[in-house]
Amino acid sequence: MPRALNPETIAPPLGLYSHAVVSDGGGRTLQVSGQVGIASDGSIPADAGEQSELVWRNLQAILAAADMTMADVVKVTAYLTDPADLAAYGAVRSRHLGDCRPASTLVFVSALVKPELKVEVDLVAVTE
Repeated sequence: MPRALNPETIAPPLGLYSHAVVSDGGGRTLQVSGQVGIASDGSIPADAGEQSELVWRNLQAILAAADMTMADVVKVTAYLTDPADLAAYGAVRSRHLGDCRPASTLVFVSALVKPELKVEVDLVAVTE
């Protein structure tokens, strides 16, 4: 089971994440490509919150297909095109991660692969 590391000798995390996550022993590792807010019918919602919801649903579906859950996630990297969308993204992320605190990085970028996309998230999960 992954274990969070937040040393007391450094400032605590700025949000709902851990500075590092250790996965002891072997196990299976799942590297998930960046997921974007495109629905199964190919449509792309205009709203960053709706795109975020699709992204996290996609991530959960991929984890389930690998017989994993959010509890197995050790690293999340998110890319947003507009700082104004941070609150909407953060609310969706928090709801899907629950009490899980993976290591995390969030970066604001000028664009994603399609101009209408606002959110992309990739992750790494490890299970015994």
